[in-house]
Amino acid sequence: MSVTPNERIYIVKDLPRDKISHIIGRIEYNDLTSSSKSELPLVIEEIVKRQEKKFVAFLNRAQAITPRMHSLELIPGIGKKYTWVILRAREKTPFISFKDVKERTGVPDLVKLIVKRIIEELSTKSKYTIFTRPS
Repeated sequence: MSVTPNERIYIVKDLPRDKISHIIGRIEYNDLTSSSKSELPLVIEEIVKRQEKKFVAFLNRAQAITPRMHSLELIPGIGKKYTWVILRAREKTPFISFKDVKERTGVPDLVKLIVKRIIEELSTKSKYTIFTRPS
């Protein structure tokens, strides 16, 4: 079988699989081809946009990891300043979309920041993983 870039392939046990017969294991980021690595940010961005509610729910529920660090600070581009802005804004009313987050907090292009964090978690041995499963 051949697959095309950005093609969605179902690997869930309960759904019919027409291109994948069985799964051997997870592939590591370093095992991807260079063309796969270059396509990955675009694919992840589409997934983040498609699952917007899930990521907005994360922003609404995110907690401190340690007394000095909040899980929101793990997202590149969100430091202590934006963390406090997000926390104050969500106390008033929970966020409902990426657009709502941007309008109320001023965080620029949250989707791209989340994509950066996901790639970082996939490509390095992060001490904390907030969007992926540890390998």
